[in-house]
Amino acid sequence: MTPRLDAISIVTADLAASLAFYRRLGIDIPAGAESAPHVEVVLPGGQRLLWDTEDVILSFDPSWERPAGGERLGLAFLCDGPEEVDALYAELTGAGHAGHLEPWNAVWGQRYAVVLDPDGSGVSLFAAAK
Repeated sequence: MTPRLDAISIVTADLAASLAFYRRLGIDIPAGAESAPHVEVVLPGGQRLLWDTEDVILSFDPSWERPAGGERLGLAFLCDGPEEVDALYAELTGAGHAGHLEPWNAVWGQRYAVVLDPDGSGVSLFAAAK
């Protein structure tokens, strides 16, 4: 048997803020999910995206510590075009989320930007450059 990637998990200090951020990126998260300590959604390709509060992780792993010193995992969202990268970056930073890299035309042929989610993880926004 070969293992297969089934889910990506986000550990968050503020579940409501994290869910609001990812809703802005088009993830279909059920209303009221903020009241649960664990949230799961099935993505269009069949993989799952999970959120757990830090308290949930500590409940079964008391030695867990919040990561420090850099990202361990990044998420990237494909946009329909360069204009959407710019607009989404402006929407997210306008809503108070920290921008890490303003939109730019990357040498590898993409319009590319990075915004930080509420826990400080980099989320890339990209599209093929025109």
